[in-house]
Amino acid sequence: MHAAVLNIDVGRRDLQQCADAVIRLRAEYQFSQQPSQVHFQLTSGDDIRFADWIGGRGFRVEGGTVQPAARPVEEPTHAAFRRYLDQIFTYAGTKSLARETVPVPLPQVQPGDVLVHGGAPGHAVIVLDLAEYPTSGRKYVLLAQSYMPAQQIHVLRNTMMPALGAWFAVDPQLSEFDTPEWTFSRNELQRF
Repeated sequence: MHAAVLNIDVGRRDLQQCADAVIRLRAEYQFSQQPSQVHFQLTSGDDIRFADWIGGRGFRVEGGTVQPAARPVEEPTHAAFRRYLDQIFTYAGTKSLARETVPVPLPQVQPGDVLVHGGAPGHAVIVLDLAEYPTSGRKYVLLAQSYMPAQQIHVLRNTMMPALGAWFAVDPQLSEFDTPEWTFSRNELQRF
Protein backbone atom coordinates (compact mmCIF):
# COMPACT_ATOMS: atom_id res chain seq x y z
CA MET A 1 0.00 0.00 0.00
CA HIS A 2 3.05 2.30 -0.12
CA ALA A 3 3.78 4.21 -3.30
CA ALA A 4 6.73 6.14 -1.85
CA VAL A 5 8.42 7.01 1.43
CA LEU A 6 9.15 10.59 2.46
CA ASN A 7 12.80 11.29 3.21
CA ILE A 8 12.15 12.51 6.75
CA ASP A 9 13.29 10.88 9.99
CA VAL A 10 10.82 8.97 12.14
CA GLY A 11 12.70 9.64 15.38
CA ARG A 12 14.15 7.19 17.85
CA ARG A 13 11.01 6.59 19.89
CA ASP A 14 7.62 5.09 18.98
CA LEU A 15 5.98 8.50 18.76
CA GLN A 16 5.52 9.67 15.16
CA GLN A 17 2.33 7.79 14.35
CA CYS A 18 -0.63 8.89 12.18
CA ALA A 19 -1.67 12.21 13.76
CA ASP A 20 1.97 12.94 14.57
CA ALA A 21 2.94 12.58 10.90
CA VAL A 22 0.36 15.21 10.00
CA ILE A 23 1.60 17.44 12.82
CA ARG A 24 5.22 16.88 11.70
CA LEU A 25 4.61 17.88 8.10
CA ARG A 26 2.65 20.99 9.07
CA ALA A 27 5.20 21.91 11.73
CA GLU A 28 8.16 21.48 9.36
CA TYR A 29 6.48 23.78 6.86
CA GLN A 30 5.67 26.38 9.53
CA PHE A 31 9.17 26.13 10.99
CA SER A 32 10.65 26.86 7.55
CA GLN A 33 8.39 29.92 7.15
CA GLN A 34 7.68 31.41 10.59
CA PRO A 35 8.95 29.35 13.54
CA SER A 36 7.19 31.67 15.99
CA GLN A 37 3.83 30.55 14.58
CA VAL A 38 4.32 26.83 15.38
CA HIS A 39 1.83 25.61 17.97
CA PHE A 40 -0.33 22.53 18.57
CA GLN A 41 -2.96 21.40 20.99
CA LEU A 42 -2.52 18.48 23.33
CA THR A 43 -5.34 16.00 23.86
CA SER A 44 -6.13 17.97 27.03
CA GLY A 45 -6.88 21.03 24.87
CA ASP A 46 -3.82 22.97 26.07
CA ASP A 47 -2.17 24.92 23.26
CA ILE A 48 1.63 24.58 23.33
CA ARG A 49 3.64 27.14 21.35
CA PHE A 50 7.17 26.47 20.10
CA ALA A 51 8.12 30.08 20.93
CA ASP A 52 7.13 29.49 24.58
CA TRP A 53 8.97 26.15 24.60
CA ILE A 54 12.30 27.64 23.53
CA GLY A 55 11.62 30.67 25.76
CA GLY A 56 11.80 28.45 28.85
CA ARG A 57 8.08 27.75 29.36
CA GLY A 58 7.53 24.02 29.10
CA PHE A 59 4.91 21.78 30.64
CA ARG A 60 4.48 18.58 32.59
CA VAL A 61 1.51 16.27 32.78
CA GLU A 62 0.27 15.28 36.23
CA GLY A 63 -2.65 12.89 36.18
CA GLY A 64 -5.00 14.36 33.62
CA THR A 65 -3.82 17.96 33.87
CA VAL A 66 -1.10 19.94 32.15
CA GLN A 67 0.99 22.13 34.44
CA PRO A 68 3.49 24.83 33.47
CA ALA A 69 7.10 23.81 34.01
CA ALA A 70 10.33 25.74 33.63
CA ARG A 71 12.80 24.44 31.10
CA PRO A 72 16.07 25.70 29.66
CA VAL A 73 15.90 28.63 27.24
CA GLU A 74 17.10 27.57 23.79
CA GLU A 75 17.81 29.07 20.40
CA PRO A 76 15.17 28.25 17.73
CA THR A 77 17.28 25.51 16.12
CA HIS A 78 15.91 22.50 14.31
CA ALA A 79 17.23 20.26 17.12
CA ALA A 80 15.19 22.24 19.68
CA PHE A 81 12.22 22.08 17.35
CA ARG A 82 12.49 18.25 17.15
CA ARG A 83 12.61 18.02 20.98
CA TYR A 84 9.48 20.20 21.10
CA LEU A 85 7.75 17.96 18.56
CA ASP A 86 8.56 14.80 20.52
CA GLN A 87 6.70 16.32 23.49
CA ILE A 88 3.77 17.24 21.26
CA PHE A 89 3.71 13.72 19.76
CA THR A 90 3.64 12.26 23.28
CA TYR A 91 0.54 14.20 24.35
CA ALA A 92 -1.37 14.91 21.11
CA GLY A 93 -3.27 12.57 18.80
CA THR A 94 -6.23 12.28 16.49
CA LYS A 95 -8.59 13.70 19.13
CA SER A 96 -6.61 16.92 19.48
CA LEU A 97 -5.94 17.10 15.74
CA ALA A 98 -9.69 16.84 14.99
CA ARG A 99 -10.42 19.52 17.58
CA GLU A 100 -7.85 22.08 16.40
CA THR A 101 -8.77 21.85 12.74
CA VAL A 102 -12.00 22.99 11.09
CA PRO A 103 -14.33 20.98 8.85
CA VAL A 104 -14.12 21.57 5.11
CA PRO A 105 -16.55 20.22 2.48
CA LEU A 106 -14.88 17.41 0.54
CA PRO A 107 -15.27 19.16 -2.86
CA GLN A 108 -13.15 22.06 -1.49
CA VAL A 109 -10.14 19.84 -0.67
CA GLN A 110 -6.69 21.47 -0.85
CA PRO A 111 -3.10 20.32 -0.23
CA GLY A 112 -2.44 20.41 3.51
CA ASP A 113 -5.98 19.35 4.42
CA VAL A 114 -6.39 16.32 6.65
CA LEU A 115 -8.77 13.41 6.68
CA VAL A 116 -9.05 12.79 10.40
CA HIS A 117 -11.17 10.51 12.55
CA GLY A 118 -10.57 11.66 16.10
CA GLY A 119 -10.82 8.81 18.54
CA ALA A 120 -9.25 5.80 20.12
CA PRO A 121 -8.69 4.28 17.72
CA GLY A 122 -8.62 7.10 15.25
CA HIS A 123 -6.62 7.80 12.15
CA ALA A 124 -5.35 10.70 10.06
CA VAL A 125 -3.96 11.12 6.55
CA ILE A 126 -2.73 14.34 4.97
CA VAL A 127 -3.44 15.60 1.47
CA LEU A 128 -0.06 16.18 -0.18
CA ASP A 129 -1.25 17.32 -3.58
CA LEU A 130 -4.33 17.88 -5.72
CA ALA A 131 -4.92 17.38 -9.43
CA GLU A 132 -8.02 18.61 -11.23
CA TYR A 133 -9.18 18.00 -14.77
CA PRO A 134 -9.96 21.45 -16.18
CA THR A 135 -12.79 20.23 -18.44
CA SER A 136 -14.68 18.03 -15.97
CA GLY A 137 -13.58 19.53 -12.64
CA ARG A 138 -12.92 15.97 -11.38
CA LYS A 139 -10.39 16.05 -8.49
CA TYR A 140 -7.76 13.56 -7.39
CA VAL A 141 -5.61 13.71 -4.26
CA LEU A 142 -2.24 12.33 -3.23
CA LEU A 143 -2.27 11.15 0.41
CA ALA A 144 0.37 10.38 3.03
CA GLN A 145 0.26 8.81 6.48
CA SER A 146 2.18 7.09 9.22
CA TYR A 147 0.74 4.31 11.36
CA MET A 148 1.31 2.28 14.53
CA PRO A 149 3.90 1.48 15.61
CA ALA A 150 5.67 4.65 14.49
CA GLN A 151 6.88 4.29 10.93
CA GLN A 152 8.17 6.46 8.13
CA ILE A 153 5.68 8.80 6.51
CA HIS A 154 4.59 7.17 3.29
CA VAL A 155 2.55 8.10 0.24
CA LEU A 156 -0.42 5.77 -0.08
CA ARG A 157 -1.04 3.58 -3.12
CA ASN A 158 -4.64 3.34 -4.28
CA THR A 159 -5.22 -0.39 -3.75
CA MET A 160 -8.94 -0.10 -4.51
CA MET A 161 -8.30 1.41 -7.97
CA PRO A 162 -4.75 0.32 -8.91
CA ALA A 163 -4.90 2.07 -12.31
CA LEU A 164 -4.81 5.40 -10.43
CA GLY A 165 -1.45 4.56 -8.83
CA ALA A 166 -1.09 6.85 -5.83
CA TRP A 167 -4.04 9.13 -6.69
CA PHE A 168 -7.47 8.92 -5.05
CA ALA A 169 -10.61 10.23 -6.73
CA VAL A 170 -12.61 12.79 -4.78
CA ASP A 171 -16.23 11.84 -5.31
CA PRO A 172 -18.53 14.25 -3.45
CA GLN A 173 -21.48 11.92 -4.05
CA LEU A 174 -20.08 9.12 -1.88
CA SER A 175 -20.69 9.09 1.86
CA GLU A 176 -17.26 7.60 2.58
CA PHE A 177 -13.66 8.14 1.50
CA ASP A 178 -11.68 4.89 1.40
CA THR A 179 -7.94 4.59 1.95
CA PRO A 180 -6.03 1.29 2.16
CA GLU A 181 -6.12 1.17 5.98
CA TRP A 182 -9.07 3.37 6.94
CA THR A 183 -12.48 4.44 5.73
CA PHE A 184 -13.29 8.04 6.55
CA SER A 185 -16.68 9.73 6.48
CA ARG A 186 -16.93 12.38 3.76
CA ASN A 187 -17.43 14.84 6.65
CA GLU A 188 -14.01 14.13 8.19
CA LEU A 189 -11.99 16.45 5.94
CA GLN A 190 -10.41 19.15 8.11
CA ARG A 191 -8.15 22.18 7.63
CA PHE A 192 -5.68 23.98 9.92
